[in-house]
Amino acid sequence: MSASRLLKVITGGAAALLICLYPFWAWWGLSRFGILPVALSLASIMLLRALMSPSRKNFGFAAIALVLSALSAILDAEEPMLFYPVAVNGFLLWLFGTSLSSTPIVEKFARLRTPDLPPEGVRWCRGVTKVWCGFFVLNGSVALATVLYGDRGLWMIWNGCVSYVLICILFAGEFLLRRIRMRRAAPRE
Repeated sequence: MSASRLLKVITGGAAALLICLYPFWAWWGLSRFGILPVALSLASIMLLRALMSPSRKNFGFAAIALVLSALSAILDAEEPMLFYPVAVNGFLLWLFGTSLSSTPIVEKFARLRTPDLPPEGVRWCRGVTKVWCGFFVLNGSVALATVLYGDRGLWMIWNGCVSYVLICILFAGEFLLRRIRMRRAAPRE
């Protein structure tokens, strides 16, 4: 692996870790340091990630972070930053939902492992993309409820723990079920 590729992997991994830790940092940082340092860190992390790994998705996340961080700083209010998980769920819902009009996102991921995905696999992936859309609606709704309820600890538990666990369960469960289903659908020799 070249040095530039290694640096990109390290910085990408660090940015992903910082993003996952954001709810904990927001919960702790807002009570210790105030709005501006937390807003600047959110905007900086997301902008760095977008610049290190340019994609429509990463620039979308960065734009959301920049707008919400700027609103928090201008209004001197923490709520806009706390809406970040809600906005991310909305953005992912839009991304997955719009992919249903062409090639669903889950199918694109599946084709990385199985380029010659059979028609059953294509149908499966379309259905799973719809499941993810439903998940983003539910997860975003609960994230919104945690903001509106006004308990920063509850917000942190949902957005920093529970939602990540649910994402991992859905991702792993779908991956395993897809493998089992595709193995059963494969022609017997």
